[in-house]
Amino acid sequence: MNRCDWCEEVKAEHDQTTVYWELPDGTKAIEITDTPAVKCRSCGMVYQEDAVIEEIENQLLLIDTKKLPLSVSFDTLMKTERILKRNYFDFSS
Repeated sequence: MNRCDWCEEVKAEHDQTTVYWELPDGTKAIEITDTPAVKCRSCGMVYQEDAVIEEIENQLLLIDTKKLPLSVSFDTLMKTERILKRNYFDFSS
């Protein structure tokens, strides 16, 4: 068990969930199934860790989102061919 980021109880566990994400260009939102998540047994919150959010955001910037279906699994999204090698707008590293 891990500590929940919301209620801070040690009752959070890794899970998978479906999330909805707006594309970077704002043209549409997509459904991403089987997305890694944390689910808290105490407060019921289901959320994505920062690393997963960053992974999704970066991938959506690096691929041709016009080719994405309205629903895609997390693994399929992460395996989608990139048109850029890296996120040139990320100055954090």
